[in-house]
Amino acid sequence: MRTNDSAVAPGAHGAPYGEAPLWSAQQAAAASRDFAELHVAHGGLLWVEFDPQRARCGLFLYRDGTLRELTPPGFSVRSRVYEYGGGACCATSDGAAFVNETDQQLHLVGLGVDDGPRALTARPHCRYGDLSYVAAWQALLAVEESHEPGGVIHRLLRIGLDGSRRVLVEGADFYAGPVASADGTQLAWIEWDRPQQPWTATRLCRRMADGAAQVLAGAGAGQSLQQPRFASDGRLWVLTDRTGWWQPLCIDAGPCAHGAPYDHAAAPWQLGGCTYLPLADGGLLLTRFEQGFGLLLEQDGQGGERRLAAEFSRFRGLAADATHFYCIAGSPSRLPAVLAINRQTGAAQVLAGGEQPLPAAAISRPQAFDYASGGERAHGFFYAAQGNEARPPLLIFLHGGPTSACYPVFDPRIPFWTQRGFAVADLNYRGSSGYGRAYRQRLQGEWGRIEVEDIQAAAAHLATEGLIDGARVFVRGASAGGYSALCALAGASGLRGGASLYGVSDPLALRRATHKFEADYLDWLIGDPERDAARYRERTPLLQAARIRVPLIFFQGGLDAVVVPAQTESMVAALRGNGLAVEYHLYPDERHGFRQATHLAEVLERELAFYGKLLR
Repeated sequence: MRTNDSAVAPGAHGAPYGEAPLWSAQQAAAASRDFAELHVAHGGLLWVEFDPQRARCGLFLYRDGTLRELTPPGFSVRSRVYEYGGGACCATSDGAAFVNETDQQLHLVGLGVDDGPRALTARPHCRYGDLSYVAAWQALLAVEESHEPGGVIHRLLRIGLDGSRRVLVEGADFYAGPVASADGTQLAWIEWDRPQQPWTATRLCRRMADGAAQVLAGAGAGQSLQQPRFASDGRLWVLTDRTGWWQPLCIDAGPCAHGAPYDHAAAPWQLGGCTYLPLADGGLLLTRFEQGFGLLLEQDGQGGERRLAAEFSRFRGLAADATHFYCIAGSPSRLPAVLAINRQTGAAQVLAGGEQPLPAAAISRPQAFDYASGGERAHGFFYAAQGNEARPPLLIFLHGGPTSACYPVFDPRIPFWTQRGFAVADLNYRGSSGYGRAYRQRLQGEWGRIEVEDIQAAAAHLATEGLIDGARVFVRGASAGGYSALCALAGASGLRGGASLYGVSDPLALRRATHKFEADYLDWLIGDPERDAARYRERTPLLQAARIRVPLIFFQGGLDAVVVPAQTESMVAALRGNGLAVEYHLYPDERHGFRQATHLAEVLERELAFYGKLLR
């Protein structure tokens, strides 16, 4: 592993070396634009685009080289089913259907310049997501989340374009991935029940036109299935991790999984994901993770494969038509891009995004590293500091979830830090997705301990390699990552300080208030609150505040319903009561996950100033 010696950038305290311009906090915030949910439709391509300057998601149609937004001001495309949403739009026969963020209702919008959205549903106690359109039915498939006096109920619905509503499936606790065959004679879906999560144990179900339904896979625990797909010949495919990796399996073609021993999807926190597609010739378009890096591959059905868009390192939202493959692609040096890839030549064209915001020499590229921790191997990506220090300070990034992952793509926050002389380690600690089921399951009962071990081991490894100053290590995280940062500051040695962005400081308080989707998650992550009470006490940052001896900065949204402000404020009060230097910044109009560009920039600036005081 080598540092990037060629870059010219500012030092750890913000004083520039040479004449290189700084990547500002404002630029970093503006670069958080992203895309989601590609759909081939109407001779073009539909997608959702998040604009941090407007703090909203618009629905766009790209056709004949022209890009046009279909959603007028006042509308934002975002589902809140299971709180994390996904599958918030789909194409219909004469336009598009989408979930409006503010009312969570379904709306239809035509393709004409003067076509405005019209409401398709009017059930204010319901939310909708995971939309798909069945042309044979002239109707939508959707997951409905109904907030009723007796609790939250989830169902699969058929919703006609006239607003008619028909319940297709109910009775399970959760549903995902409803899809129908092209002729409308088969319906498939994923379901699971509490206390399972969608990445631990789910069931694949299918119902035929005569109404007969059966569980095709996952009847016993220990198998997670996701993303059912019907091929054009009516055969049903799914991703299953029964071999230890999420791999494509054709249910109607025999018992063998199709693919190499790599994960072909991440943990399904959101609905509507698409990381593989059955093709008409019997092959597959799919993405897979190798040592954390994403590859896009076309497989021909006889074992042959062709790699596509090799300069990109993460792929989402796959789609295809007769001439092109489409995807949302991430790269270590570019902003997210919507790609069109010629199926004959493999040539890739950027339809939107894909800008290179900085010269190549000003970007520290991700270097995958693995290291020993607890007798096993853990993973991460290292970004070298840009500056003159041989052993720079280190900032450890912790992803949320915690059953999620970080990816080797351009994160606009990272050059903000590396240009100011910080090295960055973005960790996929044990329990992260993308490295197989066994690695992912290591988090069971171990949250608040195993990732703390990995944080300390990563810092020690990088210091031993001579890449960082082991005496100047900071840790930061948001949500679940904020919890892990607090646990590390309480339980690991040698950390200089840290930041928690709406991080969990009291797991039991979170357990009492959390939503249905995660109602049993903490029991899986830590244990039963009564049987494992001692474990909860040991891993509750609020109760271990006296063990934190270094300064901290907190950021909190005033509208956060997941980690409520009172939880963070209790942690701040406990630390201040112990005489620690603590900063607390409340943003009254932000929720769980900041979205406004001005706030995103301000967080970076305040965090830098905070660390700067500790480095003097």
